[in-house]
Amino acid sequence: MATSQLTASSISARNLASFEGLRLSNLKFGSPVGVSLVSHRSFRGLAVKAATTVAPKYTSIKPLGDRVLVKIKNVEEKSGGGILLPTSAQTKPQGGEVVAVGEGKTIGKTKVGISVQTGAEVVYSKYAGTEVEFNGSKHLILKDDDIVGILETEDVKDLKPLNDRVLIKVAEVEEKTPGGLLLTEASKEKPSIGTVIAVGPGTLDEEGNKKPLSISEGSTVLYSKYAGNDFKGKDGSEYIALRASDVIAILS
Repeated sequence: MATSQLTASSISARNLASFEGLRLSNLKFGSPVGVSLVSHRSFRGLAVKAATTVAPKYTSIKPLGDRVLVKIKNVEEKSGGGILLPTSAQTKPQGGEVVAVGEGKTIGKTKVGISVQTGAEVVYSKYAGTEVEFNGSKHLILKDDDIVGILETEDVKDLKPLNDRVLIKVAEVEEKTPGGLLLTEASKEKPSIGTVIAVGPGTLDEEGNKKPLSISEGSTVLYSKYAGNDFKGKDGSEYIALRASDVIAILS
């Protein structure tokens, strides 16, 4: 069995490099850490596979059902200051452009369409989909439900969550202990509390009707520590997009 290599971003669901200003072309690949996939049990079903190459004789890919074809944004080989980045300093993107969509799915007697249109720039779940090499570019075929949100601008605060996702502005990290001691970066614990700034349209019931989320914008919430996708806004603030079911409690 050939071994596959995980990136640093694959090991931790909460310690991933963030989108710098949400400009997808600025994302860089994470450094390899040499972990072999001998057993998948500890990764909860995660399997690392090489991209499937589509032969040049095929000129199009049509996703079926509730699947979407996303063209993955190219990895930036230079830093913002123009410095060439080694492979170890690059981070795999989790976003791209929708280039084709399926016809949707039927729930009960209701036909449910795809929630995104071609041309939209989207963010998707970290381990979602099947990667394919097509027309010299990397693409991802994934389910509509694996799309976290639509990037309507280059700032994460304007991310439009889809389905049952919510966008949260993370509370600032405490700089001092209750006794007044300054904390080092290594000893600062990332908070699991934040303010909801946007909510998705909701989930679908057994008849295919939208069921609005019970979480509202402006709420201060406690969420699961290792859930969701992390981002950094243009103002330096931390954000996280996660499923409503990963919100544990509302604080007041």
